[in-house]
Amino acid sequence: MRGTGGAARAVILAAVICAVLCVRPALPPDGTEVPWGTVGLLTGLYLACELPGRCPCFGSSVPIGAGSFFPLLLAAAFLLPPAAAALVAIPGSLAGRVENAPVAARRVWRTAQLVITVWVASTVHGLLGGGATLGGPGPGLLPDFPYAVLPACVAALAFSLILTALDGSILAAAERLPVRRAWSGLLPSSLGPHLVHGLAGLMTALLWRSSYGPLSALFVLLPMYISCWVFSQYHRQQAAHRATIRALVQAVDIKDTYTRGHSERVGRASVLIARELGMAEDRLEVLRFAGILHDVGKLGVPTRVLRKDGPLTPEERRVIELHPEYGHEIVRGIGFLGEARAAILHHHERLDGSGYPYGLSGREIPEFARVVAVADAFDAMTSTRSYRRGRPVPVAVEELKRCAGTQFDPQMVRALARAVERCGWAAESVAVTADEAVPGAGGGAGAGSGFVRQASGPRPPDGLGDADGLDGADGLDGAAESPR
Repeated sequence: MRGTGGAARAVILAAVICAVLCVRPALPPDGTEVPWGTVGLLTGLYLACELPGRCPCFGSSVPIGAGSFFPLLLAAAFLLPPAAAALVAIPGSLAGRVENAPVAARRVWRTAQLVITVWVASTVHGLLGGGATLGGPGPGLLPDFPYAVLPACVAALAFSLILTALDGSILAAAERLPVRRAWSGLLPSSLGPHLVHGLAGLMTALLWRSSYGPLSALFVLLPMYISCWVFSQYHRQQAAHRATIRALVQAVDIKDTYTRGHSERVGRASVLIARELGMAEDRLEVLRFAGILHDVGKLGVPTRVLRKDGPLTPEERRVIELHPEYGHEIVRGIGFLGEARAAILHHHERLDGSGYPYGLSGREIPEFARVVAVADAFDAMTSTRSYRRGRPVPVAVEELKRCAGTQFDPQMVRALARAVERCGWAAESVAVTADEAVPGAGGGAGAGSGFVRQASGPRPPDGLGDADGLDGADGLDGAAESPR
C-alpha cells in the first residue's frame, strides 16, 4: 500500500478486520449449513459482471468498475445468511477494474467495504423477516410480494448508509478532510440508485427462489446490466465534457494568471441569473459553460498584450477586441456547447449597438450573451485586484442598474440583483471547477466552491487591467472600458 497515507491505511486495516469477522461464520468448520451451491452461482455471476472491466477488448465501455454491480450483491443479501452473502462480494471486487493508483490499496478497500455493506444489508433483511416473504419453489410457497418490498427497501437503505459512510470515512482519511465535509452529499446522490438496485435485487431473489430456478434471474440481471451500461456511458460523456472545459480554462489561467478564477465565477453568476429568469434546467449547464469559457479567446491574444503594464495602444486594443472571435473559432467544433458558442462570440456586444465584435444591438444579441455580459461585469467589479479592493456587491449592482438599457439588458440586471439579494455572493477570489454541478437556487453563490485562489500578478491602477475593464472612477462608462 505504498503511496497510501497512515490514516488511510488505518481505516483500510480496520475495514479488513471487520470484513474478516463478517465472513468468519461461513468458513469451515462453522459454515456447515451454508448453501454453497447458491453462493457459488451468485459469486460466479458477480465475478462475470466484473471481469469485463479487466479485458482490453472492452476498454472503458463496460458499465461498472470494481465491485459495483449492486443488484447481484443485494440479491445475495436477500437469499443468503449474512456471512455467506458477504462472501459473494470478494472474488468480483478483487478481480474488478481499478483505474487510479494505488491499485492494491483501492482493491483491498473496495473488497472490505462491500463485504461489510452486504453483511449489514443481509442482517437487516433477516431481522425484518425478509427471507420468509420470498417464497420457494413449491406450489404452496408463493412469495408474499407486497410484504417482501419493505424488508428489501430497508435493507437497500442500510446498504446505502453503510456504503456512503465508509466512502466518506476513507475520503476524510485519505484527503484529510473534515468528516462532515467528506460525507456531505454522498447519501442523497446515491440513495435513489441504491433503492432501484434493491428492487432489482428483490426481483432477482424472487425469481431465483421460484420454480423457474436461478436461470430465470438472468431476465432481471441482463436488462439491469444493460441499463447500467447506458447510464455509465452518459456519465463518461459528461466527464469528457467537463474535462474539455477544464483543460481550456486551465490554458487561459496559465496565459492570464491575473484573472484566475474570474471565468469560473462568471459561470456561477450566469447560472444564478438564469435561474431567476426561469430557464429550463437542460440549458443551465450549457450557460455555465458559456460563462466559464467566455474569455477562452485570450489564448489567441499575445501574452505580452494580456500582461502589459500600462495603457494599451490603439493597435493593442484592436488585438484584444478580437478575443471573442478567437474564442468562437476555438470552440466551434465542440458540439455539446450549443448556445454557449454564440455567448462566447457576443458577450462584449452592448444593448445600444456600441459593443464588439459586430455591433449588435437589443434582441439581436443572443440571450446567453446578454446573461454572460452582466455576470462578467459584476464579477469584474466585485473581485479584488492587486491594486484595488473589489467594490461592495450593492455598489456593483447599482452600477449595473445605471448602465441597464444602454450597455446591459435590464431584465438580466434585475435577475442578478434578485439573485444576489436572495442567495448572497462571495466577493472573494473563490474559484469553482468545471467538475462542479450546477448550484441550486437556494445555495450561496460562493459556498462549496472548492479551491481558494488569490489574485496574482501585479497590475497598475490604470483602469485597463480588469477582466472586463470596469475599473476607474467612472466604472462602466464606455470610453473608459477596456476590452480585457
